[in-house]
Amino acid sequence: MSAQPSRADLEALWMPFTANRQFKASPRLLARAEGMHYWTADGRKILDGVAGLWCVNAGHGRREITDAVSQQIAELDYAPPFQMGHPTAFELANTLVKLTPGDLDHVFFTNSGSESVDTALKIAIAYQRLRGEGTRQRLIGREKGYHGVGFGGISVGGMVNNRKFFGSMLPGVDHLRHTLDLEHNAFSRGVPQWGAHLADDLERLVALHDASTIAAVIVEPVAGSAGVVLPPKHYLQRLRAICDKHGILLIFDEVITGFGRLGAPFGAQYFGVVPDIITSAKGLTNGAIPMGAVFVRKQIYDTFMNGPENAIELFHGYTYSAHPVACAAALATQKIYAREGLLTRGAELAKQWEDAVHSLRGLPHVIDVRNLGLVAGIELEARSGAPGTRGYDAFLKAYEKGILVRFTGDILALSPPLIIEPAQIDELIGVLSAVLKEIA
Repeated sequence: MSAQPSRADLEALWMPFTANRQFKASPRLLARAEGMHYWTADGRKILDGVAGLWCVNAGHGRREITDAVSQQIAELDYAPPFQMGHPTAFELANTLVKLTPGDLDHVFFTNSGSESVDTALKIAIAYQRLRGEGTRQRLIGREKGYHGVGFGGISVGGMVNNRKFFGSMLPGVDHLRHTLDLEHNAFSRGVPQWGAHLADDLERLVALHDASTIAAVIVEPVAGSAGVVLPPKHYLQRLRAICDKHGILLIFDEVITGFGRLGAPFGAQYFGVVPDIITSAKGLTNGAIPMGAVFVRKQIYDTFMNGPENAIELFHGYTYSAHPVACAAALATQKIYAREGLLTRGAELAKQWEDAVHSLRGLPHVIDVRNLGLVAGIELEARSGAPGTRGYDAFLKAYEKGILVRFTGDILALSPPLIIEPAQIDELIGVLSAVLKEIA
C-alpha cells in the first residue's frame, strides 16, 4: 500500500475503537518502529508517548524478541494446549511466577487482556463452588473500570460507552464507586491523600446482596483507559481487608500496571497488597505477539486439584493458550526486562516524570494532572456542548508535532516505554506543552 492510500484502499477494514469515517478521510499510518520512535508511512518520526498501547515497555524493534520468534516458529510453529504441552510454556510459567507477589505461583495462559479477565472471573466463580460456596456467583466491578471487551469484562467494567450498546450484560454484577474526585484530589502528586473510605462502598454492597452471594471483586490498581484514575492512599489495603472479612476474592486487573509500569513488577508489589488473582497481558510480550496470563494463589489452584487424576479440573481454555511463538516472545521479553532492570526503572525516573508532567499545570484548560510511576493523565476542561473534542484535537495536534499520546474523552494519557531517557521526557512534555497552548 502506498504512503497515501485512497479511501477505497482503507474501506475493507473495520477498525477497533476508532472513528472509522474520520480516520479514513485523513489516515494516520505507522510504517515502522525502533526504540522510542515510530515512523509514519510518509517518513515522519514520532516519539512514542504511550508504549504503543500501554504494551511496548522495552521499546520497539528488540532484536532478541525477533530472533526468538523466528527460531521458535521454525522449530515448533504450533502445539495443541489441550492434553498436550511444549517445553517453552513451562519455562515461561516458571519464569513469571518468580515475579509475582506472595503465593501467586500458578499461571493460566490466554491471548489478551480481555481473555485474561474472563478467565479470572470464571476461575473465581468455579473456585467458590468447589469450596462449597456455590451461592457466591455475584461479581463486583467498579465505575470507570476497564476490563476488556468480552461480555464478562464489559459487565464488570464501568465505562458507559463500552456497555450501553450491548444489552443487559451478565446478570448478578454490581459496581463500587470510582475514586476520581477533582474537588479533593486535583493535581495530586502520586496517590491522592483523600478517599481511602471509598473502599467501604464494598460494605454497602455486602449489606445489599449479602456476602454469601459475592464471588469476587475486580479492580485495576490504576485505571488506565478511564484516564489514569489513581487509588487513594490505603484504599487498596482497605479493600483487601474487607474482602478477607467476607470471604470474597480480590482480583487485580494488571493488564496495564503489570511488568514495570509503576516501577515494580506488578502494581500489587508497588501498593503492598497481595490479591487472590492477577490478570495480565500487554507488557508480557512487549506487544510483539498477542498473549495474556492469569496468576492465581496456591490455595485456589490446589482447590481445583481434587477428584480423579484423569478428570479435567477446569473446563476452560483457548486454542492458542500458551502458543509456542507467544511463549518465545514472552521469554525473550522477560530476559530483556531482567538484564536492563526495566521492571524497576520506572521508580528511578518517577520523580523527574512527576515534575515534568506537573509543569503542565496552569496551561490553558488543564484542570488536573495525575501521575504514578511512568504513567500520567492530563485532564482538560470539556468544551461546552462538545465533550471529548478538545482531547481529540490535542491528540491530533500532538501527532502533527511528532509525539504520540492517547486520549480518552478530554483526558490525555501518557505511558512511554520504560526505556525512555530523561531528555526524551523533557522532549515529550515540551511538545505537549506547546500543543496545549495552541488548543482553544
